[in-house]
Amino acid sequence: MLALQKAGAIVFDNGNLIRTQARAGGVENAFDIPIFTEAFLRPLFARAIGPFRWIALSGDPDDIRKIDDLLLVQFSANHIVTNWVKLARERIPFQGLPARIAWLGHGERTELGLKVNQMVRAGALSGPVAFTRDHLDAGAMAHPNIMTENMRDGSDAIADWPLLNALVNCASQADLVAIHSGGGGYAGYMTSAGVTLIADGSDAADERLRLCLTNDTATGVMRYADAGYEESLDEIASSDIDYLRLSSN
Repeated sequence: MLALQKAGAIVFDNGNLIRTQARAGGVENAFDIPIFTEAFLRPLFARAIGPFRWIALSGDPDDIRKIDDLLLVQFSANHIVTNWVKLARERIPFQGLPARIAWLGHGERTELGLKVNQMVRAGALSGPVAFTRDHLDAGAMAHPNIMTENMRDGSDAIADWPLLNALVNCASQADLVAIHSGGGGYAGYMTSAGVTLIADGSDAADERLRLCLTNDTATGVMRYADAGYEESLDEIASSDIDYLRLSSN
């Protein structure tokens, strides 16, 4: 991999700790190879754009297809998302409960969650929809060799933000909150927070979705703003995140 990199190839670690084990085995410059999050994704995470999922609890594939149609209209200006949805609905078969994933950010997740809850309430979908996201998300994960490697403020190994993220989501009435530690290649290094919300068509679900999806992504933006990333500061300036007030609290 180092030889390919020296020859001009784009080489990166996808998060399986191959560099960590290589250095332990005597390859002193293993970390000349960047982690994929720092190399490609950090500007997205700084705006809380990450992998967001929804699952048709009815088991009916048409529920996901109807949400696809909603996305294509609601987020028509987001060409990355609309292009992905068109490709996914054509080429990606469902496994288990029908589900979809797309990289959505602050405000977008809340907007989608509330629209889908309205669809459930109106009977346009045949059952409730669960919303969740990857543990590799803006405010939800600390791993010094994956998500938070070479953070601008030197906070690579500090796990405060995932724990704060979990507490915020509990206070925001999430249906399920989980704190993970390690697993697979992450063992011994990672702390992360997961969250799940159920859109069941109720007014109470509207409140949970609005609070939790908004606060979850806002926490992620603030995490990167606190570390000094300009993209986060721009996101705060262009959205409804009251960073100064929240920081003072």
